[in-house]
Amino acid sequence: MEVSGICRTNTMRKHIIAIVGRPNVGKSSLFNKITGHRISIVEDTPGVTRDRIYYETEYANRKLMLIDTGGIETSSKDEMLKQMRIQAEIAIEHAEVIIFLTDIQSGMVAADVEIARQLMRSGKPIILAVNKIDSIGEPPPEFYEFYGLGLGDPIALSALHGTGSSDILDKVIEYLPDLSDDEEKEDDGVIRVAVIGKPNAGKSSIINKIIGEERLIVSSVPGTTRDAIDATLANEFGKYVFIDTAGIRRQSKVEDNIEYYSVLRAKMAVERADVCLLIVDAEEGVTSQDEKIAGIAHNAGKATIIVINKWDLIEKDEKTTDKYKKDVYIALSYMTYAPLLFVSAKTGQRVTKLFELINKVRTSSQIRVTTGMLNDVLNDAMAKAQPPSDKGKRLKIYYMTQSGTTPPTFVCFCNDAELFHFSYVRYLENTLRDIFGFEGTPIKMIIRQKGDES
Repeated sequence: MEVSGICRTNTMRKHIIAIVGRPNVGKSSLFNKITGHRISIVEDTPGVTRDRIYYETEYANRKLMLIDTGGIETSSKDEMLKQMRIQAEIAIEHAEVIIFLTDIQSGMVAADVEIARQLMRSGKPIILAVNKIDSIGEPPPEFYEFYGLGLGDPIALSALHGTGSSDILDKVIEYLPDLSDDEEKEDDGVIRVAVIGKPNAGKSSIINKIIGEERLIVSSVPGTTRDAIDATLANEFGKYVFIDTAGIRRQSKVEDNIEYYSVLRAKMAVERADVCLLIVDAEEGVTSQDEKIAGIAHNAGKATIIVINKWDLIEKDEKTTDKYKKDVYIALSYMTYAPLLFVSAKTGQRVTKLFELINKVRTSSQIRVTTGMLNDVLNDAMAKAQPPSDKGKRLKIYYMTQSGTTPPTFVCFCNDAELFHFSYVRYLENTLRDIFGFEGTPIKMIIRQKGDES
């Protein structure tokens, strides 16, 4: 149902930018400088950044998903350094533009040459930056030896002081599509769907049934699907890209590198997606691992549908479905907004109903409500349940506005953020859901104290 005061908007797509290089060349310092936050740990010990760290920032009206990677050691046989190298390779694989960071203090070394060759094989745009040039003016003579990497003009940089970082970002923007093309791609109507879940829950089988062909390998052996695989489909419901992911295992059960990096690929697939399908094995029910996997999508702010697969194998009576739903929502108490669908990939039962639900939750995630309507709702909500008080001081909420979509994000301005109890935040969230729907999408609530501009 369309409610007056609501509009649906497309958001600018994120461009993935990876920062790579040897250990201890200053990647985390550059990452922190660009994002404006001390997110990555900065130490003089090589290998501190072991996993990829993501942060979304904006520059020149573009959304950039910046990835800080562990250092690439091309020749080391140390297990941790090997893992860091593979993680960096995954970041390179998914990035649109790569920032290759080197170090003026160590000069151009053999490892830089090996990394440069690897990056050139990727076919991605590469921006070469030489870090730790702290003096202003003409770079030192050692700077010019980096032309030997064959990557064009290097950019002189001091990640510590920030000089040169804007030059790098300007270069990044040069490699991205024109803004008008970017907007057109965002409005192409394609819904990107990540299919996530434990191994052997039936993710590939569901996609095969959806697209009507044996596009993906299906096996009863957990972990058959190693990489994230895209399957495109257009039908009467719309245009879709389904991203099949390797089953996400418990970290303690990941016994080989391929399985370990499949987890990382699955997390990246969630970042790429507009909607996530969480596939749960009906015979097993929601396990603790399913809860963790659901948390990946929830924390990423993705619209999600809980798909109970293998429903044909369950013995049923008139109470089975209701009891199962109740158990699912108890286990996934933070995701009661997500609709459930009981399917059988084997028989095709209700699989086609996924398209309507995918469209519905995607639309929900894009809803934008006018500030006037929001504050009418807020005033009614406060009249029905007064804001909390503490020691004679009562919470005053001045107004509410929506700051973004996917997920719908609302900012409440008040007199004292400490008085804004979690239970009242939940009350307002439930009120918004009752009136505007938001089925299938998380809602983000931000509390701002009067005078707080952060």
